[in-house]
Amino acid sequence: MPKNLRDSSDQLITRWVRGEPGEFAPENRDLLAALERMIREDHEAQAVETVAHWDPHDISELLLYLPIKLARRLFGGLPARAQVKVIVEVSTDLRAQLLQDIDVTHIAEITEGLEEDDAVELLDDLPETVAEKVLERLPDSEEIRERLEFEDDTAGEVMTTKFVTVLDHWNVRTATRAVRKMAAEIESFYEVYVVNEARQLVGRLQLRDLLLNKKKTRIGDIMRDVEVWVLPDADQEDVLELARTYNVQTIPVVDDERHVLGRITVEELQEIVRDEAEEDIMLMSGLAPDALPDDSVRRIIRARLPWLAGGLVGAVLAGAVVGSFEHQLRQAAILASFIPVVMAMAGNAGIQASTVTVQGLAAGNLWIGDLGGRIVKELLGSLINGALIALLLGSLVMLLSGFVDLEQPLRLAIAAGLSVLLVTMIAATLGSTIPLVLDHFDIDPAVATGVFITTANDILGVLVYFTVATGIYLGAIA
Repeated sequence: MPKNLRDSSDQLITRWVRGEPGEFAPENRDLLAALERMIREDHEAQAVETVAHWDPHDISELLLYLPIKLARRLFGGLPARAQVKVIVEVSTDLRAQLLQDIDVTHIAEITEGLEEDDAVELLDDLPETVAEKVLERLPDSEEIRERLEFEDDTAGEVMTTKFVTVLDHWNVRTATRAVRKMAAEIESFYEVYVVNEARQLVGRLQLRDLLLNKKKTRIGDIMRDVEVWVLPDADQEDVLELARTYNVQTIPVVDDERHVLGRITVEELQEIVRDEAEEDIMLMSGLAPDALPDDSVRRIIRARLPWLAGGLVGAVLAGAVVGSFEHQLRQAAILASFIPVVMAMAGNAGIQASTVTVQGLAAGNLWIGDLGGRIVKELLGSLINGALIALLLGSLVMLLSGFVDLEQPLRLAIAAGLSVLLVTMIAATLGSTIPLVLDHFDIDPAVATGVFITTANDILGVLVYFTVATGIYLGAIA
């Protein structure tokens, strides 16, 4: 047995070893197996006693490596205080899964022990009926209710309501005292918001402004302008773009009368980046943006079936195009051998071009005024790549003709190569322009890299291939 798991008396040492981020430490294998066996044999109390003294992060990591049903049983047996600390460490997407078997009253007790931001995230992931019952059991739930009313993926949903404000007519000494008082309640902040008597946002201060100015200096005389703020219904992707454009670390969220409702900090901005990246990956893969690995069978069907149906429609259309050239296939069955080649090249070229375009739009580094030049570069690049692939394919056809009896191998090589060249150029052009068109109409351009581009390129690829083959190859063997 590994020495770090058993002591000299051959007793299991209950210490969780942290591995590299995202990796399971092999030293934990025996400990994990022992805890899993305890829970399966209905010895949850022993398992809870074993992990009760662990760091909450270690407990949350253990839960991830247990089967979900066993993880729920272990979590349910933890003391309430430990449950609060552990639930904060667990990914927001998995919290609702962990609480599935816990009664509403117990969930309310856990929620009451959370910070407001964490409580909002937790309740937002629960079914509406469950969340409402939890809210009814919370003593002060008005602010949480207001936060939950904001639409998904908006500034109001992701903001934190912890911020510091000072009045513009205060002096530095008074403002500094207020900041010190609030610092005990807020973990980290970089700016202080300046408001007037009506509590409207009129400026901002950096902490060094309070340190470098005299105590009697009026705040209104040293405050900085607020370059950017957002309304609570602003899309989080727009918030991220504003942060990049103005190079700010925090963005205040205000109402229509410029009363400060909250702020979006570096942590929230990083979370938005992650959320948007995950959403784009899902869309590019032909999945719903909110799909999760632990989705139920019903949810998997509901989230994926529409995309699969869309792919089926595209495949049927591509098949119909192939079927319309039935006469040509009867004349030369060898043409069927190159259909997968043409479709694969079209798909790969289109996805490459569209992925680069989507990434450029997401990162904000796409030079909008030079779109014409970019499309020309895509065309030139696809022309060279297509020509090289065409030469390689033609050479393979000629090489194959030395071993297999082919009619007019040179014409077949030219037809196949030219088809690949044209298809590559068309696919790259579509891949680079369709995301821009979708973005212009406020449709997420990541959709373009999924079923849409693949289907369009399959149909056009087959059509171009048979048109070229009919003109160059079939005419010579007829």
